[in-house]
Amino acid sequence: MSKEVRIDKWLWAARIFKTRTQAAEACKKGRISVNGQSMKASRTVQEGMVVAVRKPPILWSFKVLQCIDKRVGAKLAPDVVENVTSPEQLQILEQSQYVQYSLRDRGAGRPTKKDRREILDFQSDILSDDGFEYGLYADTTETES
Repeated sequence: MSKEVRIDKWLWAARIFKTRTQAAEACKKGRISVNGQSMKASRTVQEGMVVAVRKPPILWSFKVLQCIDKRVGAKLAPDVVENVTSPEQLQILEQSQYVQYSLRDRGAGRPTKKDRREILDFQSDILSDDGFEYGLYADTTETES
């Protein structure tokens, strides 16, 4: 195994992102950082580094155990990467999942404009403590190419 590998390639190989394109896109948008610095897709990662991945609504932290450039199976992924995300962030994730499933009954249809505003207000009250301003509809404002 190599000692250094591109960060987008490692994120894909360690199964943090489904495709390498998604990993490169996250780097491009500034969602990947090491030691508080945003990383470009071409930057290299070394064993022992802690990589922070911002996937709304939380900030995931992963420790690099092995630098690999070939994708491994799901059973081998724990040998490559260790999840060191703080318990506070995991609690925020649990709360946001609860919010998503508890607000609307199944089959209630699409939320009205008023319903959507109430949902977003409720979510912002819960999720604003972590420094992120993401809700259920956070990705709808971004244009995808």
